[in-house]
Amino acid sequence: MSGPLRLDSRDPGFAAAFATLVDARREADEDVSRDVAAIVAAVRANGDAALADYTRRFDGHDLDTTGWRVSDTERKAALAGISGELRDALELAADRIRTYHAAQRPADSDTVDAAGVRLGARWGAVEAAGLYVPGGRAAYPSSVLMNAIPARVAGVDRLAMVTPTPNGEINPMVLAAAEIAGVDEVWRIGGAQAIAALAHGTARIDRVDVVVGPGNAWVAEAKRQLYGVVGIDMVAGPSEIVVVADGASDPAWIAADLLSQAEHDPTSQSILFTDDAAFADAVAAEVLAQIDTLATGATARTSWTANGAIILLASLDEAPPLIDRLAPEHLELAVDDPAPLFARVRHAGSVFLGRHTPEAVGDYVAGPNHVLPTGRRARFASGLSVLDFMKRTSFLSLDERAIAAIGPAAVALARAEGLPAHGRSVAMRLGTQASGSDL
Repeated sequence: MSGPLRLDSRDPGFAAAFATLVDARREADEDVSRDVAAIVAAVRANGDAALADYTRRFDGHDLDTTGWRVSDTERKAALAGISGELRDALELAADRIRTYHAAQRPADSDTVDAAGVRLGARWGAVEAAGLYVPGGRAAYPSSVLMNAIPARVAGVDRLAMVTPTPNGEINPMVLAAAEIAGVDEVWRIGGAQAIAALAHGTARIDRVDVVVGPGNAWVAEAKRQLYGVVGIDMVAGPSEIVVVADGASDPAWIAADLLSQAEHDPTSQSILFTDDAAFADAVAAEVLAQIDTLATGATARTSWTANGAIILLASLDEAPPLIDRLAPEHLELAVDDPAPLFARVRHAGSVFLGRHTPEAVGDYVAGPNHVLPTGRRARFASGLSVLDFMKRTSFLSLDERAIAAIGPAAVALARAEGLPAHGRSVAMRLGTQASGSDL
């Protein structure tokens, strides 16, 4: 078994090898742009007929037979049908996610400055949001909660969920999570065609203002192409984790943490930074031992072999600038005192502090959102939040004293920019400009 990549910061070739790791692209190799453009055009032109055709081709069922929309009765039955333990777990997760995201709601502002100008901003939710829930490689009820609950906290009026349904079937846990989260509509459609339907609308499906949620390369490309027609959360790629751990950590724990991302997809990436060579070897051995015990072992093995890395450092103090270059989706700082390292990290989607904070707990019940920027996008993007479903409207109000105080400067700037009507609209209120004269 080849891999994972092993690097040592003391080696002469480390800088070049690490740069190659940073720049490696793990997105799907397929050139999907042209296919997605054709799908989007077909849905825009033919609406529901195109959706029905793509569903027959890709998911193997007839929407007119299986049903376009999951009924309220089916959703309630799914919730009633899961075990009490699972329902309690979903409810706990929902409560914690709701509480965390409620604290993100921004406050309106309304002030009067020294010039007498009233200035402010009013926040409001979008009217409708679309939630994409994957249904191919795995079904994730946790993603339903993480995407839907912030929208509800923001005050979105309508939440429409779309999900691919092979043979027309949906995981009951996904439906149960949708019921707990307060999703209004669940549609049996997926892929790029579902994103196009949410963005443009069809006879059956009303358009939305924002589309959020993870998906495959076609879904990500559809979101990229339709941004501007509709708002999006982000264009997400394969999952990734960086773990920083010293020799006092349990190798088995750290191996499990690395595999928690490797099992997602063959293109996922798991990276360990450590300053202890013996510990690095122990973690590598533990990863191999644990892979054989996982039902997802084949996926995890491919991911770990192709994309995993163990990086030996002279000191963990070297880690923060290297982490910033990777800008990972998830970062674990598995040391006794993570605060000094955390203070020096600038780019990471979400950070998990200390030895008893595995990334996996953040996927489910901790509260912060698990929809996070991947592919080094944490350099400029943040995880999903209430703000993704809200927009800010600024306002201002001037009386005679206020416009007298700041208006002349506006006239001067308008004149400098060669926009006489701009200047005139201010000057006339100052009493310094007749309606018919030049500025």
